[in-house]
Amino acid sequence: MHVTYEPLSPQYRADPFPVYRDLRDHDPVHFAPESKCYCVSRYEDVLSVLKNPEQFSSRAMFTMLMNGGEEAGPTLSWDAIKFLFRYAIGVRLNPFMFVTARNLIAADAPEHGPMRGIVNRGFTPQQMASWEPRIREIVAEQIAPLAAGDCYDVVRDLAIPVPVRIIAEMLGVEAERVADFKRWSDGIISGATGERRSNRFHPETVRTILELNGYLRKIILERRRHPADDLISTILAAETDGDALSVIEIVLFVQLLLLAGNETTTNLIGNAATALLDNPDQLDRVNKDPALIPGALDETLRFESPIQLVFRTARGGAEIAGTPIPDGAVVALLLGSANRDERQFDSPDTFDIERKTQGHLGFGFGAHFCLGSSLAKLQARVALEGLVPHLPRLQRRTTDRKLVDSFLVRGSSRLELDARASM
Repeated sequence: MHVTYEPLSPQYRADPFPVYRDLRDHDPVHFAPESKCYCVSRYEDVLSVLKNPEQFSSRAMFTMLMNGGEEAGPTLSWDAIKFLFRYAIGVRLNPFMFVTARNLIAADAPEHGPMRGIVNRGFTPQQMASWEPRIREIVAEQIAPLAAGDCYDVVRDLAIPVPVRIIAEMLGVEAERVADFKRWSDGIISGATGERRSNRFHPETVRTILELNGYLRKIILERRRHPADDLISTILAAETDGDALSVIEIVLFVQLLLLAGNETTTNLIGNAATALLDNPDQLDRVNKDPALIPGALDETLRFESPIQLVFRTARGGAEIAGTPIPDGAVVALLLGSANRDERQFDSPDTFDIERKTQGHLGFGFGAHFCLGSSLAKLQARVALEGLVPHLPRLQRRTTDRKLVDSFLVRGSSRLELDARASM
């Protein structure tokens, strides 16, 4: 059976799970000619690649997400020259350094370990636990309109503001810039993984990069002069084995935090609410026993992974499930497919909040396991504790599900709820 699939195409986004199954059954190492990458769909194979960073480099995360699929810097077209000039003048950072600067998500050993050690200083278990009271305050504020019977959009009113506000407070930025953080995050997603990806110098993408990086540079330099009790100051003060992050590397890390921390948590909350509404029996169980909420979140991470795929670059002599992979080829690891692999999980298309989900790849695996996973689960748990008691009396205003425009992240861009007609 011939399977057609392109991981970067919007064609498969509405419901990718049937084609994932076809890939697993008939073409588990599928070459996508338009995307120019090998797509790996079975759990065992995905895990094997993630366990082998020596032969599968994370460099492809830079190539595919931050450089338009190209390894080299941009061709010096007129648009490129204008962008580079505006960046150098407006942001006052060397734009060419982004091609060579270390980036946590795309770094391999030996560079990755010291970098991870530095940023880990801001994500210790004690620090994450200390945020729970503040998260509860924000969730209570965001749930209040729902409790009052007002029209409510789970994504707009809960799933977006909770992680955006927490990340902004962690970074120590002004409260009035929270809306800018969400706008910048959306701009990064669209420019790197959505409809604007085809034009690397789309005006909106350029504006987002200039605004965000200019703002971050200003904050970083200010924290160098006047340290505060925030994540940027912690990272500036930290070093591992004499190594410290440069300004441009901190800018890249905060971009990653906006993408992975903000979008992952937003979509985890939204996907969990959607799955519970789709499965009233599971909603009833978790409503009667809130202790099941952590299990419901792990099942959401498996069932509808907020991050659907990651990329790796093959090094000489690589092979996946008997298929030779050319040196330098990009490999797309389909986490969303691996987490639905019936070879690993029984009845994988069933949402079961009491399933044993150990080993799911919703947060990745190995050296690049999601840095903020504990914070994401903490925020999502507190959000569901506030939301779930209201869900049995609510229904979706429309069955038309509008998804985030991205090949990377999966989640609803809205989830509007109304009281059930019978109540």
